[in-house]
Formats: sequence, structure tokens, C-alpha cells
Amino acid sequence: VQLQACGGGLVQAGGYLRLSCVTSGRTASNYAMGWFRQAPGNERMFVAAISRTGEETVYVNSVKGRFTISRDNAKNTVDLQMNSLKPEDTAVYYCAGKRTGYSNVYYTDRTTYDSWGQGTLVTVSS
Repeated sequence: VQLQACGGGLVQAGGYLRLSCVTSGRTASNYAMGWFRQAPGNERMFVAAISRTGEETVYVNSVKGRFTISRDNAKNTVDLQMNSLKPEDTAVYYCAGKRTGYSNVYYTDRTTYDSWGQGTLVTVSS
């Protein structure tokens, strides 16, 4: 599956952004999806993940209550709504997909994902 992420930009602390990941080439509903981020000099880290059906989601502690992951399998999109942004949220954000036969399983380990988008930069100014 090919993934295309968009929606990044520059925002002040306390603001919001909505990232979108569009999938093509394969049926999106066959893939569990995730969002990861990589700040300069750091490893790519898990942010949020969602199961194939969208019923199961999980977040890293630092974004719980601020970020929401969702998906629309009819439109082949996975979104990440980011509210109350902080300067420490500044990073390149990547969407990722893992083909799986399990409907309600999510994945937090980046090494398990099959496909990656190109990344979109989010910059939060203080």
C-alpha cells in the first residue's frame, strides 16, 4: 500500500493541526495503521495506532487527551487530530500501515509496519 501524509505546518503552542494519511494501491481496511514522529537527532517514536476496524486505538502517554486517531475506510484515510500542541510535539510525523488478518489489533512497534508515508513536518512555536 502507498501512503501519503499531509497536514503539517507551523502552529503556536496551544493550537491545533489535523494530519491526514491517504492510502492507495491496496484496500485500506486490510491494514492496521499508526502514526509515528521523529524529532531532529532522535529515533522515530510511536504516537498513536488504530486497528483495521477503528474500534481499537492506543496512544503514547505524552499525547493522551490531546491527540485523536481515526480512520474512514470508505475514503481510505487515517487522520490524527492534534490539539493543545506543545513545542515538544515538533517533529516529522509519519503514517504507517501493517497488513493484518486481525480486525481489532493495533501495533505500536515501528519494526512491525510494512509501509510508510513520506512524512509531514509539524513545528510548534512557543
